[in-house]
Amino acid sequence: MAGKKINPTLKMLLELGPIVLFFIGYLKLKDEVFLIGGNEYKGFIVITAAFIPLMAASTLALWKLTGHLSRMQFATLILVVLFGGMSVWFNDDRFIKMKPTMLYLLFGGLLGIGLMRGQSWLKVVMEEVMPLQQQGWMILTRRLCAFFFGLAVANELIWRTQSTDTWVYFKTFGLPVAMFAFFMLQGQLFQKYGAEEEEAEPAE
Repeated sequence: MAGKKINPTLKMLLELGPIVLFFIGYLKLKDEVFLIGGNEYKGFIVITAAFIPLMAASTLALWKLTGHLSRMQFATLILVVLFGGMSVWFNDDRFIKMKPTMLYLLFGGLLGIGLMRGQSWLKVVMEEVMPLQQQGWMILTRRLCAFFFGLAVANELIWRTQSTDTWVYFKTFGLPVAMFAFFMLQGQLFQKYGAEEEEAEPAE
């Protein structure tokens, strides 16, 4: 069921606001160490702890305003709470860095299962915004499935081999830009397999 319409600027602020605030907070506190309950926590862990309720609040606000959450938004929130919570609980930043890997493996795996069944599960969640012929949906689903697995591998390589600074920049800017670029590069597919809506004939 389609959600209610809200101001596009407000929607963008709710979706991107937590990520931007996380990035700003990280830049300000990354070199700080906080003593909490007798334990030392790096600034990255403190910012992660603040990011979890902020993400939850923004997602709840989106749900309240639109009456709808996409599967990606819901899964993202669950993984942020799970892996972010483990990072804070165990005072270990590796868990939150794994979150994008788990998210992209989840989505890639789900699309892959659909493909093995001869179905495009991407069509189920995106048909309203991108009307395509069935063949177009299957091609796009295969490409996006491979793309998600590629992002999962890239995230693993970055956080395991590079500094936390590099990973934060990659997470904040690299992943969104890669996703935007992917869909921009599908322009020819959209033109070839776009399903034009049939115009209703006027009643006589």
